[in-house]
Amino acid sequence: MPFLSGLGHLSSIEILISEIESTNQKSSLIQNHSKHSFRNFAAMNSLVDKYNIPGPRYTSYPTVPYWNEADFTADQWKKSVIRSFSESNSEEGISIYIHLPFCEALCTFCACHKRITKQHSVEIPYLESVLKEWQLYLELFNEKPKLKELHLGGGTPTFFSPENLKTLLQGIFDTVEIAEEQEFSFEGHPNNTTREHLQTLFDLGFNRVSFGVQDYDPKVQKAINRIQPFENVKNVTEWAREIGYKGISHDLVFGLPHQTWEATEYTIRKTLELKPDRLAFYSYAHVPWVKGVGQRGFDESDLPSGDEKRRLYEDGKKLLEELGYIEIGMDHFALEHDDLYQSLIQKKLHRNFMGYTSSKTQLMVGLGMSAISDSWYAFAQNAKTVEEYQKIVEEGEIPVFRGHILDDEDLTIRKHILNLMCQLETSWDLQTSFPEIEDAIEKLKEMETDGLVEIFDNQIKITEKGRAFTRNVAMVFDLRMMRNKPETRIFSMTI
Repeated sequence: MPFLSGLGHLSSIEILISEIESTNQKSSLIQNHSKHSFRNFAAMNSLVDKYNIPGPRYTSYPTVPYWNEADFTADQWKKSVIRSFSESNSEEGISIYIHLPFCEALCTFCACHKRITKQHSVEIPYLESVLKEWQLYLELFNEKPKLKELHLGGGTPTFFSPENLKTLLQGIFDTVEIAEEQEFSFEGHPNNTTREHLQTLFDLGFNRVSFGVQDYDPKVQKAINRIQPFENVKNVTEWAREIGYKGISHDLVFGLPHQTWEATEYTIRKTLELKPDRLAFYSYAHVPWVKGVGQRGFDESDLPSGDEKRRLYEDGKKLLEELGYIEIGMDHFALEHDDLYQSLIQKKLHRNFMGYTSSKTQLMVGLGMSAISDSWYAFAQNAKTVEEYQKIVEEGEIPVFRGHILDDEDLTIRKHILNLMCQLETSWDLQTSFPEIEDAIEKLKEMETDGLVEIFDNQIKITEKGRAFTRNVAMVFDLRMMRNKPETRIFSMTI
């Protein structure tokens, strides 16, 4: 979508009217445009009603509820790590994700694994456990790891002091070779990220930072217990830019309690004053049956309806594109200069448990409580509580408590779902076909009738209209879910 320079503040009707000189033409245009908009809105609402069903976000395949945990062992996991490392380290390098779970306050929209505390005495013992866990992985490797990607997530990574973060990271960097074009990033809370945090991490090689904005409406912020003035976001964004970060991202969320289009538009326009290089525009995943009290901080009647939420996405996306952002895969937008957009053009976009990334590594090691690792051939998740995680590490064991070993069929389906999530298309031949391929195509025909996909002899493509339904398209290929449909709701809604 081209950037409509100078027209970002106008509605689509106003833009079209500016091109018409006569009063009669203006009147006719408004009537026709209104009828067209109403038809489009009604048609889209019909599709939302039809396809807004529970479904996975596909940061992995198989998705976590369909892991075969009964046949998973820690020894199998170690073997898969050794295999993946030997195949990919010298060429690709590896990724590390470090989960830093502590937060000083509970955000009631959050579905992450976290520990709420104001006691910063927890910092050093936890970081010592993370370094011990990393040493356990180093024992599996036959050469020094080449570190290509590193991400600090949470929780709130900036809960930790800059000094303690430096100790953690230096402990890892002393054991690895840093790749030439590394991507090091972290999640910063605008309320507690200091200039010292930003400078310390930048000096250690970090070049990307993501700030959680969510929404600037005070009523929404109060409902989700995330009081965060625009000035705080402005300060950390400008500090990061002054220091030299090449990538600054803001995370926005639609579908939050009390959220209206007027509030969402205000949030987007305030965000655009700071012009971050990329944006995440996430759909709020309401899963209180999974996360318990954290997401019960408001009544479900306070949430936007399906139609209202759909409008937040559609109008938000339109506004972002008018202001120069390009949609990347699902949920993400970037300016043309950003690596995420460049990787899309070059067909190098990848998706894993960290979300979309601009490059791929076969092995991603997750460190810390609840962190998930991916060896391509297997997934593994660490113990979910701080105490259990630290106990297992102290016993000298890699602290995984569940996982899944991918079979050949899993690997085939994983490739198709990754293609759909990253490139909005997939194709198959003798090697990448599967027995249910004809059934999948048959299910896709209804989506083709609805204009969501295009079907060719051995290929499907998601249309522009179908982007919002990407998860639905991927579900058609999800053999494990098709064969064992859940009896209770385990996923958030797709729209």
